[in-house]
Amino acid sequence: MQYLGIDWGIRRAAWCALTAAGELTEGTISADEDGLTRLVARLGPDVRGCIEMMSGAAWVRDRLGACGWTIEIADARKVKAIAPLACKTDRVDARVLADLARRDLVPTVWVAPLDDRAIRERLRRRSHLIRLRTSATNRSFGLLTQWGLRRNLTALRKPGALEALAEHGVPEVWRDSIAMLLGVIEDLDRQLAPLERELRPLARRDPRAALLMTIPGVAELLGLTLAAEIGDIARFPSARKLVGYAGLAPRIKQSGQSSRVGRLSKAGPETLRWAAVEAAPTAATGAPPRHPAPVDIPASFKATSGWSAAATSAKSRWPL
Repeated sequence: MQYLGIDWGIRRAAWCALTAAGELTEGTISADEDGLTRLVARLGPDVRGCIEMMSGAAWVRDRLGACGWTIEIADARKVKAIAPLACKTDRVDARVLADLARRDLVPTVWVAPLDDRAIRERLRRRSHLIRLRTSATNRSFGLLTQWGLRRNLTALRKPGALEALAEHGVPEVWRDSIAMLLGVIEDLDRQLAPLERELRPLARRDPRAALLMTIPGVAELLGLTLAAEIGDIARFPSARKLVGYAGLAPRIKQSGQSSRVGRLSKAGPETLRWAAVEAAPTAATGAPPRHPAPVDIPASFKATSGWSAAATSAKSRWPL
């Protein structure tokens, strides 16, 4: 048995393999499938190891797992806490990971299944397009304020709106910039439309999102975001654990008789924290959730999953 640690980079990956007796072999490979193939051919089939959580870690784990290796994904922050280093290089990181694998001390991190990761990617694609659209809209408003004008997007899209700007003294260069931004916004709207048509029905069909949508402030897209980011609710033995995972718990510093509560820890997934904060203002007012269509939650799902209890707990404790 060999114990492997991989420090994965953008172009190169450092690796270190240890035997049970501590004999060391190390090197570097290209950070792609060819590099992994060469590593498997060199070390053979009997390998157990770990790789730090980063972009592409799940792919590396799955590719090496298909070759018969047992690869775990380690929480980078906990690895740093277990083995603080005065000298931190890729080679040293790989050695630390290999030693953790050999000692069976890998602080594993949960990785969402492929279906949930696919939902996350759709939602993040939508968020990215919306941010681009908002940026283009804000820039068009900023250009108009340079000439003492205020026009909303609806007014700018009306026929003859750009010609009207010329009558108000807006020079051609600025009008051209606004016309370009309107074209960008129109193109982004065309790309957002099919995503909206895909995501909302998907949320109504997802029993986890359907349960979350019974919470005030949570509609289709927020419910689907929360469900995909949380994943398996059974991972959390209590609501406190879920709040801590989301990074919504405040930092607490205690020393003797003094105790100070600070800002949110922000330790968990940023998207999960964003979704919870988005829902909180509506939940705080006690307003009922607004849904375009009723949701159908299978009775079997209510009875067998922890999501029903989680939704009930959230309704009673919200805002987090």
